[in-house]
Amino acid sequence: MSKPSNLTRRHMLAGAAALPLAATTAAPAFAAAEMKGVAQTRFNRMKLGSFEVTTLLVGTRTVEGPQNIFGMNASAEDFAAASAAARIPTTAAQFFFTPTVVNTGSKLILFDTGLNPGGITAALEAAGYSADQVDTVVITHMHGDHVGGMSGEAGVTFANARHVTGATEMNSWLKTDKNKAFEGKIRPNADRFDLIDDGAAVASGVTGMNAFGHTPGHMAYMLESDGQQMVLAADFANHYVWSLAHPDWEVKFDMDKTGAATTRRKMLDMMAADNLPFVGYHMPFPAVGYVATHGENYHYIPASYQFMMD
Repeated sequence: MSKPSNLTRRHMLAGAAALPLAATTAAPAFAAAEMKGVAQTRFNRMKLGSFEVTTLLVGTRTVEGPQNIFGMNASAEDFAAASAAARIPTTAAQFFFTPTVVNTGSKLILFDTGLNPGGITAALEAAGYSADQVDTVVITHMHGDHVGGMSGEAGVTFANARHVTGATEMNSWLKTDKNKAFEGKIRPNADRFDLIDDGAAVASGVTGMNAFGHTPGHMAYMLESDGQQMVLAADFANHYVWSLAHPDWEVKFDMDKTGAATTRRKMLDMMAADNLPFVGYHMPFPAVGYVATHGENYHYIPASYQFMMD
């Protein structure tokens, strides 16, 4: 076996200097590639037991002045410290809107419908589904970013689907006309809905869970397949730092702020203790992660490759 050569930086430079001129002439210049702009994929599919769970990104936007929304009862100093620790700015927040599709093998279930019909159907098609294939539409609560895609000028978006929502949520909004999205999207179609309560099964392995506070009847859902579980947590926490990590911080969109904080702590305690993954509608896309306790509060751990493996 020959001895390996002992190359040094001086030898390499000397060798380069000895190359013929043609070999060292710069390649011809080409036009610079155009800037594409920030972009993300539209869907993320995971395996949970024998289920397939797909999160859909139907929209994202930047919102200025986040402490007008999150941490309303926190001091500016505490808000800034929490933001700095998470390496995020205090001047703006990025909002994500993430419906979820669950394929149980016998049912294709869509949880929430996003901002508008075009957005949800486009995201579904990117993930390989059509609106006609959806067997069941579950509405976690009646805010516009969750019911906006349910219907439009062409009528109901998921005409073949059974529609499901919580009884407390539906009955609360039926008593008022203060929710514009409900009036436009849900009330005209209220007779399409089956109403359920805490512990009710939407399908085999899909169970409703009361998570009141964000709205009067806000619900989360537990998925279970082949001994594996995942929580579809909807809007129990609207930001991974300013809400989840600090569950007592008030959120503008929570209708019952005390009740929402109680729900957050209850759900976070459960998910941390049982090491349960969850999908959060407004978590950074693909919106899947875990919870760890952090002193008296909590810490969000984004999922990595856990759900790619059998």
